[in-house]
Amino acid sequence: MRILVTGGSGYIGSHTTVQLVAAGHEVVIADDFSRSKRSVLGRLSELCGAPVECHAIDLTDREATRQLFEQGSFEAVMHFAGLKAVGESVAMPLEYYANNLGLTLSVLAAMRAAGVTRLVFSSSATVYGENASVPMRENMSTSATNPYGWTKVMQEQVLRDLALAAPDLRIALLRYFNPVGAHPSGLIGEDPHGVPNNLMPLLAQIAVGQRDHLSLFGRDYPTPDGTARRDYLHVEDLAAGHIAALNVLGSREEAVSVWNLGTGMPTSVLELVAAFAEASGRVIPTVDAPRRPGDIADSYADPSKAQTELGWKAARTIQDMCADTWRWQSQNPTGYPDE
Repeated sequence: MRILVTGGSGYIGSHTTVQLVAAGHEVVIADDFSRSKRSVLGRLSELCGAPVECHAIDLTDREATRQLFEQGSFEAVMHFAGLKAVGESVAMPLEYYANNLGLTLSVLAAMRAAGVTRLVFSSSATVYGENASVPMRENMSTSATNPYGWTKVMQEQVLRDLALAAPDLRIALLRYFNPVGAHPSGLIGEDPHGVPNNLMPLLAQIAVGQRDHLSLFGRDYPTPDGTARRDYLHVEDLAAGHIAALNVLGSREEAVSVWNLGTGMPTSVLELVAAFAEASGRVIPTVDAPRRPGDIADSYADPSKAQTELGWKAARTIQDMCADTWRWQSQNPTGYPDE
């Protein structure tokens, strides 16, 4: 298939692009490079064995997006594009709503005009809100605690409403838990914009000497070691989940299908710190800090629906995630070069 990957130069989009090409698909990337670097394209060419077609485009521009689809002959869309920093979304809610909702509406309008009927959407476990029981299941109600999370809830609703009006559509909502890790080559990985929003890239930057210590936000959670627990998922397993979803979309009776992508195995902050210290051979200094508003003790998936319906299961361990992250960070101490 000829597939448009929005945000394809970003962390998850780039890893998925490599797997799509390996599976025999023709990939076209659309990205505005506001939160990624063009130098990733050379890395993708190396991993894919040939240059990947890329269009530098602001997907909130409806006319430019329409023209891209009109000329693209796409058969499916994998939609990763969007702003994703929780803290930034609290400080800049209007920008997050305008960007994340605007580009999705623009892409959907262009899809309809061009007759593209398959969409794999990058959603998030943040849609379960702060009061969900664990493990989290796809039939739970959705909510959010910050503007970023609400943009995901709202985009899911837009997609459901559109599917009611356009029954030829087949949409996958993939609710990610905590993607980490990097390609085993060390050529591509997570290169956060500014201060990392997530734990693993912070650990990597501390180990490589960019940061001094890790703040432990809360040591009094009702967990075995008192620190919060999350469901960490290797980005390579996550990318494989997208391929699995794409493979079944055409045969689904439901217009909208929802799948959790996670391991179902929670790992605490202190457990991940210890695993990363072992993988890197570096000491990770920590400092106790108060809980952050909105943080919850436990967040992990029930991934059984994806296992049953997609034949997908996470295969990589926490040790694999740490080793691959360290390989990427140690080979690229400051991330991708500026080009």
